[in-house]
Amino acid sequence: MADSAALSPGTHFFDRARLARVADGLAAALAASLPWSTTATGILLVAWLVTVVPTLNLAALRREIMTPAGGLPVILVAIAAFGMAWADVSLSARLAGLENFLKLLIIPILLAQFRNSDRGWWVILAFLGASIVLLALSWGLALIPGLPWRGRMIGVPVKDYISQSGVFALCAFALLGWAADLWRSRRRQLALAVAVLAAAFVANIAYVETSRTTLVISAVLVLLFGFRNFGWKGMIAAGIVGGVLAFALWMSSFYLRERVMLAIEEVQSYRAEHAASSSGLRLEFWKKSIVAAADSPIIGYGTGSIPELLSSATSRRTGTPSFGTVNPHNQIFVVAIQLGAIGTIALLGMWIAHLLLFRGNGLSCWIGLIAVVQNVVGSLFNSHLSDFTQGWIYVVCVGVLGGMVLRQAVPPPATSASSADTPIIAK
Repeated sequence: MADSAALSPGTHFFDRARLARVADGLAAALAASLPWSTTATGILLVAWLVTVVPTLNLAALRREIMTPAGGLPVILVAIAAFGMAWADVSLSARLAGLENFLKLLIIPILLAQFRNSDRGWWVILAFLGASIVLLALSWGLALIPGLPWRGRMIGVPVKDYISQSGVFALCAFALLGWAADLWRSRRRQLALAVAVLAAAFVANIAYVETSRTTLVISAVLVLLFGFRNFGWKGMIAAGIVGGVLAFALWMSSFYLRERVMLAIEEVQSYRAEHAASSSGLRLEFWKKSIVAAADSPIIGYGTGSIPELLSSATSRRTGTPSFGTVNPHNQIFVVAIQLGAIGTIALLGMWIAHLLLFRGNGLSCWIGLIAVVQNVVGSLFNSHLSDFTQGWIYVVCVGVLGGMVLRQAVPPPATSASSADTPIIAK
């Protein structure tokens, strides 16, 4: 009798709402791990998948896959899977090539999850909080001598300077967008505090450690910020203000000047002496990639074929010495070499669909737009969609923020979470 009474009619062994809340929390933990650890990200990804799959509504997931934003990533992965059939390399090489595309399958799952959840800001704030901690540690390592844990480079405690400066640029421009919204709503003191935090991220990029790709991305995002907030005149004004700020940083940061001038010297040295350097090797890799893509322009050489094609130290056409690589340092070349024009069209279509997804107003649209533009521009100089940190940041931002945008456009009739779960940043 006691056991029967304990099992009331409203009691279920499977509480979908509670499990969905846990899945949202794990997604936030996953986002927080991205600036810090690849191992933690992998573990949390598995835990999140195990938790979120039982909560998924198959009809909702199918709806996301049928949209350009959710379906084109799946199509690109499908093309890569088929591309294994005509690759003239080992099975392990084909699987390694496919692995770089598989993360895109997570996008429609996140879209479905956060279209039906009002806890998307958990994920964004978790990523921002983890990045602020990393920022504080980076400044500490750069300014305080004698600390035992200094990472691979001074000011870069974990991962690498490319990942760190990319994370900091994303946070800086997201905070600037939030500051602009706060200023328009007459919350001036909070707006100034947020702007100061954004400046701390920018200063770290300029004075501590940066990648030259991040500098190019930042220039594009400055113009985009002006246009989005104030139209064409705003874009011109943002360009002028950004130019003045860039000049001030240039004059005050020997490190920044050294990084930019070194790139120019490396290109000149490569052209004159065929010398190996970071910038010079990029030019070499791009030349070899263009030749490889042109030899099989429609379907490419198949998934996983890049190491076999580009790792040779001798040019296949001229027989002259060249520099081998397994990474073309350009995402379009990564796809074009393996999957030809078919895969390239799918990649470009996916980027366009995600840009259009965030064409609306609001902070979530702005952050999503930053993430997509950052990935597109960065992918001209690196394989950012294939790279672990940059690729997963793109997947998480598009999936979570895209779901939030879709939820705002067409709110679900009922939700399992209360409005109290929505942080003040979203209000």
